[in-house]
Amino acid sequence: MIRIIIQNLLLLLLPTIIYVGYMLIRRRGTSTGSASQAFDDAPILWLLSIGAMLAIGAMALVASNENAEVGKTYVPPTRNEDGTFTPGRFQ
Repeated sequence: MIRIIIQNLLLLLLPTIIYVGYMLIRRRGTSTGSASQAFDDAPILWLLSIGAMLAIGAMALVASNENAEVGKTYVPPTRNEDGTFTPGRFQ
């Protein structure tokens, strides 16, 4: 459960992390290259909105997994003796 929460928080914050990283790289040579300055100028509402759309989209994608039938066990992908792979499946 904690993994799901961490993944969704990461998706929510991903646009902000990318923006701040970009701004820090862009302002590296100037005197305004601090992280606090990058946060002050950030369009926080837009970044969180995009992050929320990413998180909701990921949750919808996971929820729409029609292959996960109740009572079946997932068999992960395996590598065969001849070097080919057998895709994951439910048994």
